[in-house]
Amino acid sequence: MAQDNRDVVPSVVVDQEQYREVLEKLAKIDEKIEFVSAEIAQRQGKKLGRDIGILYGVCGGLILVLAYYLLAVA
Repeated sequence: MAQDNRDVVPSVVVDQEQYREVLEKLAKIDEKIEFVSAEIAQRQGKKLGRDIGILYGVCGGLILVLAYYLLAVA
């Protein structure tokens, strides 16, 4: 087991076909995770874009109202 306070790592023999199958399954899982992550990022981007658009609209509206009052009163 352990000699001279060193851990011995056991070696494992795996069939090449099983190894490839596991790697293919892991690749499919990784692809699904990337897709879901991209969808979440896209939704967050849409929400952020909507919020920025609302702020620009409010600022533009305030500028128009102030310009109207300044020109109408003056």
